[in-house]
Amino acid sequence: MPLSPSALARLQHQHETIHELTGDLSEQQLRRTVNPGKWSAFDNIAHLACYQGIFLARLERIQMEASPAFNAYVADIDPNFTGYQQRSLPHLLTSIDSRRSIIRNKLQGMNEDALLRTATHLRYGLLDTVQWTEFFLLHEAHHLYTIFMLVQGLRKPLQ
Repeated sequence: MPLSPSALARLQHQHETIHELTGDLSEQQLRRTVNPGKWSAFDNIAHLACYQGIFLARLERIQMEASPAFNAYVADIDPNFTGYQQRSLPHLLTSIDSRRSIIRNKLQGMNEDALLRTATHLRYGLLDTVQWTEFFLLHEAHHLYTIFMLVQGLRKPLQ
């Protein structure tokens, strides 16, 4: 089962939505917390940049090991996430763009046997590489929606 045209298109372009959502806002504005106790738009971008590395490492393990198992990724307990939060917005966006190219090329270069290799997500069960890719894209889409909502909150005039 190859990657669907939908998955390939989203791998190619979905991450570009970040630029479209945030292009007219400064890094300082994006770092502002809209909802107390929740991540800012910037934190969501940092998370997406950090998680791409996690996903690449998982893809490698899926190809090298016989059905590895992965816990749910929790950014707040990942010591690397803090480092991403301290990076500049241009650095994060460049990182997302370049890593996405690596992810897309890696997945497009996989034959059917590679795409059928599996790993267990301790919450969602046994997934093949195609399903892991869908999971990655939907996770990203969730954060893009969150960024959209936060950006709208930043643009809303103070009452």
